[in-house]
Amino acid sequence: MNTPRVELPTIAMVGAGSMGRAILAGLLAPHVEVTGGIRVTNRDPQRAGDFDSEPRVTAFTTGNNPAANREAVTGASIVLIGVKPAMVTDVLDEISEALDSHALVISVAAGISTRTMENHLPGGQPVVRTMPNTPATVGRAVTGIAGGSRVTPDTLELAVRLFDTVGDVLVIEEEQIDALGSISGSGPAYLFYFVEQFVRVAEAMGFTREQANLMVRGTFRGAIDLLEASGETPQELRRRVTSPGGSTERAIAVFDEADLQKIFVTATNAAVARTREMGQA
Repeated sequence: MNTPRVELPTIAMVGAGSMGRAILAGLLAPHVEVTGGIRVTNRDPQRAGDFDSEPRVTAFTTGNNPAANREAVTGASIVLIGVKPAMVTDVLDEISEALDSHALVISVAAGISTRTMENHLPGGQPVVRTMPNTPATVGRAVTGIAGGSRVTPDTLELAVRLFDTVGDVLVIEEEQIDALGSISGSGPAYLFYFVEQFVRVAEAMGFTREQANLMVRGTFRGAIDLLEASGETPQELRRRVTSPGGSTERAIAVFDEADLQKIFVTATNAAVARTREMGQA
């Protein structure tokens, strides 16, 4: 099956941390064409050198050029802000006068509202707040997208096209994005934590670290693949594994006794609260 071709206008990425580079990997896929190329800014000249062999990327370094961010965004149609949350408003202040008036400004920072972004940009500048997750590095992200007060259907569609290159996209209301971040944004860490704990359990039962990793990773991977391929609900697949009076039923009863659902609710609420704290810092 041929992957549909994606065309995007000139993109500037201010800050190329791990998430920015994951998104960049999607933009450099063979089926994606970015007219005018991609500009990327880094503080470290050595990291900027990572792109020397990539003709589609022009790297700018703030470490030896204080105007690098402003130069990178000049003339770009999409400007992706990939710096840490505490740095977002300073970066917006820095680049505001260099932006094209119609450029779409996209943030991937947790906790920074579209209203905050708009307050640090010229009137009329469209902004979008997004929450991708780390599986973007393998093209399997889930990204929540919420438009600010100045976006049009066309600018929102532009953001969707960009994030389609690294996985699935959900267009949601902004009041939902912190909750989405606590599930899909933090979710990979929860899964890695569960894998970590199951590996420890397997080792405690006498398996080697290599055996435990093979057993646990393979089980999680196979279960997710089965869930996706079967079209069944997780409840139904769990029922099929859980024979009445069997060992799985006994283990599930322990999870229920611990009120695992309540633990999930408490944990995700804590993540949402922390995201909002970061946005107010």
